[in-house]
Amino acid sequence: MTTTLDNIQQQIAENPILIYMKGTPQLPQCGFSAQTVQALMACGERFAFVNVLDNPDIRAELPKYANWPTFPQLWVHGELVGGCDIVVEMYQNGELETLIKDAAVKAGAEQGDKA
Repeated sequence: MTTTLDNIQQQIAENPILIYMKGTPQLPQCGFSAQTVQALMACGERFAFVNVLDNPDIRAELPKYANWPTFPQLWVHGELVGGCDIVVEMYQNGELETLIKDAAVKAGAEQGDKA
């Protein structure tokens, strides 16, 4: 039987760039999620998302797993980057785009290895 924690770990493992947010990238349901996803989208790479409003089990469990109490949460290659303030600050100083582009390149290389 798969637990919520198993699902979270699998999502984080399988998606090199993943945001847990309230709503969707096209229709964020909170201001913090909207700011974070805008910064992420501005980096120009594909990313996965999980709408925690549609997944109350993940919404309940992820803060304990991540040791991060709030949403959104941006995960890159299995590491928690942070929430809105951190992501927006990283975007403003150019770090986010570098991180995201590197993750996309690395993910592309890994996909090539599997083919």
